[in-house]
Amino acid sequence: MKSALTSFLVGFIFAIGLGIAGMTQPAKIIGFLDVFGAWDPTLVFVMLGAIAVHLVTYKFIRKKKTPLLSKAWHVPTSRDITPSLISGSVLFGIGWALGGYCPGPAITSLASLQLRPLIFVISMIFGMLVFRLVDKKLNFKK
Repeated sequence: MKSALTSFLVGFIFAIGLGIAGMTQPAKIIGFLDVFGAWDPTLVFVMLGAIAVHLVTYKFIRKKKTPLLSKAWHVPTSRDITPSLISGSVLFGIGWALGGYCPGPAITSLASLQLRPLIFVISMIFGMLVFRLVDKKLNFKK
């Protein structure tokens, strides 16, 4: 119960931050990605803020033997650049540019009760299910 409540609170705070930062507004995202047109640089400050918090806190947090709500750290160990990593990154970027959402802000935007984020989230879930089926056949993990 403690873990579920903490997860909810952290997710809620994250959602509030996404809303305040404008990450739930597709026009702001598309404006940020339009570097050769009407570029909107305001999301640079969102990224710089996130990087600053990470730089300050990561070293302190990782000094603990275990995280607060888990028995072990779950940190990726592979640094390999694989075809599946590259293709996944490209697909993510294309989806972000076309839809104006990335997954977190899209889910947060469901609270607006608008059709656009709903269509995006349904499409995202459909894409994950299709990937799962294709991955079983082609085994992209390796």
